[in-house]
Amino acid sequence: MIDPLRSWRDRGAKQAITDFVTRVTREDSSDLVPPSQRVAVFDNDGTLWCERPGYVQAFFLLERVRVMVAERPELSSDPVLGGLAAGDLQGALKVGGLDGLAAAVLSTHAGLTADAFAQEAASWLEAATHPRFGVPFRRLVYQPMLELIDLLRANAFSVFVVTGGGVEFVRAVSEELYGVAPDDVVGSAVELELERIDGAVQLVRQPRFRGSPNEGAPKALNIQAHIGRRPIFAAGNTAGDTEMLEYAHTGRLPSLCLVIDHDDDGREYAYEGGSFTNPGAEPITTTAGELGWTVVSMRDDWARVFPDPVESG
Repeated sequence: MIDPLRSWRDRGAKQAITDFVTRVTREDSSDLVPPSQRVAVFDNDGTLWCERPGYVQAFFLLERVRVMVAERPELSSDPVLGGLAAGDLQGALKVGGLDGLAAAVLSTHAGLTADAFAQEAASWLEAATHPRFGVPFRRLVYQPMLELIDLLRANAFSVFVVTGGGVEFVRAVSEELYGVAPDDVVGSAVELELERIDGAVQLVRQPRFRGSPNEGAPKALNIQAHIGRRPIFAAGNTAGDTEMLEYAHTGRLPSLCLVIDHDDDGREYAYEGGSFTNPGAEPITTTAGELGWTVVSMRDDWARVFPDPVESG
């Protein structure tokens, strides 16, 4: 038989996964969970695909800012937009703060229809390349996590992506990359307004969020709002995923929470997973140790990282 987790080394994390799946799916198990309640949720950035040296969507938005400033040079006088166009993210953040940066980012695709945005995102992801690895961003998904998703599906789990990134951006490629249908993606969303354009109803993006960005507590709240079932499996990699994992961990059914520890600077990156919206939050690996969650060492637990070999630039 082919090992379904063939890219995982035979260590504690792999054993925890296989033991959990067996425990909740075996018919004679006292911990058997009905298929209707086998819900698995995965963060996206840093959990399913590479998020360094910056979020994939950030590269997409920065390119849009550069195009905007090139078409309208007067925008370069705006300290935030001008800084972003010049590639100075930290400078733009220092000048405008998180609110100013969010406002600038939200302006990039305001006025675009939801359909047009999805097409633009998919086209960009088709060709845009990673600055270190020199391959399209879409190739930098984590092979061990793809195998884990397949294993869960083979055991009647419903799999969802719950991301802090833009929901429409991730939906543009979620089915192709992960086999997750667009309606099974939960994420940060912008306001849409209904307009009639050339006789057709269109949903047009506005320069403001709908609710709060989907990080921290909103992840758990949006799981209930969009999925309506408490997960028994959750995977994340930053403090922004803590509440989502806690939500799975504290339910009445058996659960498994995975934390991806980025500790492999050779094959990927080495960094501590902090929260973008709450930089003072406790590192999620610390929380994992306190609550007994399973920490996955990228360096030690994964025999391979990406589906295809890549070389560091």
